[in-house]
Amino acid sequence: MSGVRAIAGFGRTVADLAVTEAFYRDGLDFERVAPPEPVPDAQAEAMGLQGRRATQMRLQLGGQTVTFLAVEPPGAPYPADPAATDPFFQHLAIPVRDMDAAMARLARFGPAAISRGSAQVLPVSSGGVTAYKFRDPDGHPLELIFFPDGSPAERWRDAPGLFLGIDHSAITVTDLHAALAFLTGPLGLTVAQTGLNQGPEQARLDGLDDPEVDVLALEAPTPAPHVELLHYRRPITRQASPAPFDPADCASTRFVFAVDDLEGVVLALRRVGFAPHASNDGSAAYCAGPDGHGFLFRSE
Repeated sequence: MSGVRAIAGFGRTVADLAVTEAFYRDGLDFERVAPPEPVPDAQAEAMGLQGRRATQMRLQLGGQTVTFLAVEPPGAPYPADPAATDPFFQHLAIPVRDMDAAMARLARFGPAAISRGSAQVLPVSSGGVTAYKFRDPDGHPLELIFFPDGSPAERWRDAPGLFLGIDHSAITVTDLHAALAFLTGPLGLTVAQTGLNQGPEQARLDGLDDPEVDVLALEAPTPAPHVELLHYRRPITRQASPAPFDPADCASTRFVFAVDDLEGVVLALRRVGFAPHASNDGSAAYCAGPDGHGFLFRSE
């Protein structure tokens, strides 16, 4: 079967694995899966990291895994003064059992805030969730989210702890039609939900003035976690084209997709004008999406 079967995890490039582990472990209850180790040869080849020392560390929260990557010599640092409308924006959304308790824990570590003020309760038209956005030590965005009811709340009801897992990863896109064509065409994801978020609560959540943002949820056959697209009708994204970040650069964040037919996915991407790079053994491939977001495909 060609296309994506599931989101197998996420990847982030960071400057210091020890600093990253301390923040995610102590602040958000992530647990180390294994000690830091070299990036597997096939994935390093697919991501163009040959000739560099690439070390990865896998951290887990609930059933979801984030692989943090440190590269020597390092690539470009995370850009200064980033905004939610930047096309390299990609957050990880962490559902919590109790927002007040989660915010109190987070406050001990003083992360840079994206949201203005405290956690925001969005109107029912925007999902009715309570959410707060902030950044990790490298600048990568994160979101705490509390689901009051409905199927999302039910999905996380039996997860243990205060921080429950990773519900989705959201990316800011400049061209909604191009992003949808990329994800639903060769990758085979399906649109599960659409909405238009706006208003003062959304402005405070995103740290923006008067935003109006299309929010679309897309799912693989295994629906959780899922992909979310953020398309800002206003304010317009600050860059007309994606910054040239590659996996060695600190702004790089990746979806890790599990596929059954890697060759079929690679061919499908090439047919629609993308240039994925596959490892020689056919077990991994990497592709930048329409706005430069990273997609690592693993045959599994």
